[in-house]
Amino acid sequence: MKCNTSRSGLRSRLMGICYSIDDKQVSQEQRQFSSKKGQDLDQSAGKSRRDSFDVKSSSNTQLVPKNVTDLRQNSGFSNVDIFTYEEMTLATKHFRPDFILGEGGFGIVYKGVIDKSIRPDYETIVVAIKELNPDGLQGDREWLAEVNYLGQLSHPNLVKLIGYCCEDEHRLLVYEYMASGSLEKHLFRRVGCTLTWSKRMKIALDAAKGLAFLHGAERSIIYRDFKTSNILLDGDFNAKLSDFGLAKDGPMGDQTHVSTRVMGTYGYAAPEYVMTGHLTARSDVYGFGVVLLELLLGRRALDKGRPSREHNMVEWARPLLNHNKKVLKILDPRMEGQYSAKIAMKVANLAYQCLSQNPKGRPLMSQVVELLEGVQSKDENEMLQSNDKGVTLYEDRGHSPCTPQKRNPSSSNERSKPANGRSNSEPSPESDLYNPYPNVAVSSLESNEKLAST
Repeated sequence: MKCNTSRSGLRSRLMGICYSIDDKQVSQEQRQFSSKKGQDLDQSAGKSRRDSFDVKSSSNTQLVPKNVTDLRQNSGFSNVDIFTYEEMTLATKHFRPDFILGEGGFGIVYKGVIDKSIRPDYETIVVAIKELNPDGLQGDREWLAEVNYLGQLSHPNLVKLIGYCCEDEHRLLVYEYMASGSLEKHLFRRVGCTLTWSKRMKIALDAAKGLAFLHGAERSIIYRDFKTSNILLDGDFNAKLSDFGLAKDGPMGDQTHVSTRVMGTYGYAAPEYVMTGHLTARSDVYGFGVVLLELLLGRRALDKGRPSREHNMVEWARPLLNHNKKVLKILDPRMEGQYSAKIAMKVANLAYQCLSQNPKGRPLMSQVVELLEGVQSKDENEMLQSNDKGVTLYEDRGHSPCTPQKRNPSSSNERSKPANGRSNSEPSPESDLYNPYPNVAVSSLESNEKLAST
């Protein structure tokens, strides 16, 4: 069955993927980063503890398909279904435009339903179907990377790959449907409700567990593209990592790093990786620190709408994170009254360590998980006294994941023209990192050498 040509006009509109029907109107700020040919990933720095969850394969050093031809001959993944293109067409009602959830460098993501009319052995299940755009920024290499990694790995904080389609020129991936969409959508929404402190800390812990699991695999896996748009939330706001197109096996034996082309997103990529192309597990820790800081401040990593000195969140905020009085003043005002100062300062200090310019000064993700678990436990034990209706300041009456948003009049008036020239840590124009805000000075050291991955 041929593709519906009317869909081709949709393929270049947006660049942000999140598996929720609310994300049809995806802004430029939600665009997912561009990946290119010949990109791999890397990891290093001591293995973090292994989470006690099942892995589909006993070892991620098993023989895996090296190309599409290998995959067609022997998929090797018993828990991943292979679908025909006709089945994908039926699941999406012929790829109806109103089934579109979002679009990124990979292509369009559709909401779909697979039931007995499509597969006799299937109970009705809602899925997200991502179709590769053959003219897009990603190709077979990234598509196959997702199949290989998610085909082998299974963890509560990694999005589940249900199956794929590799028929003729068609490349599709079928995931579990994440009803609440991306963390980015909820954290930076301008109207409606905002995430509570307790929900933010739970999401941070879930995401940290996902990274710790990858880093603790038999051969460590470096995620390489940790950011809010790649953290998806299910109906209960449990967080899972998605989009493994840039993931890469970490170093082996005496290797300290993996050399690879610099890929990722401005504002999230570790400075030493941008500068040298040397990728380690600590590169992921830096990206986690950026997201943790976004959760604390309610700000984007890069925001050209802020005063010029605050365009780059990390450069502006990190020096304040180990000053108790100062850090409390920059926390997201929408969370006021939902946390104790002691716990907030502890989380801020964790972000400070994760954002260290020295990779060895950053904690392992297993240590991050341990600390955040302690924070969550203390949150529960140190809740402020509830009012006469039994409602704590940590959660809404209806246990909603969000609280009414309070406008900060002063922040909307803080506008300034973008700074002229490049900051001393801005990457060169030749960098392969995706910049969602081309007019903003970004936080990454200049890339002096890019080594193609082998």
